[in-house]
Amino acid sequence: MSHRSAGDPHDDRALDRGAGVMCPYCGETVEIVLDPAGGTEQSYVEDCEVCCRPWQVTVRYDETGAADVQLERAQ
Repeated sequence: MSHRSAGDPHDDRALDRGAGVMCPYCGETVEIVLDPAGGTEQSYVEDCEVCCRPWQVTVRYDETGAADVQLERAQ
């Protein structure tokens, strides 16, 4: 699953801080917190707050600060 979110066009320093994603296991929509300070490309495991199963989260920020969030089942 992919989620793309735009930064605030009125603030050049604004970067995405959160994203709504759908759990690939239970199908619930969950808001996750993003950490723009972690770099322009990030990959980590996070558990669904509804069903507690692990996701592999990949986040990439473009030059405007918009985040592209990829979410899949963790192995």
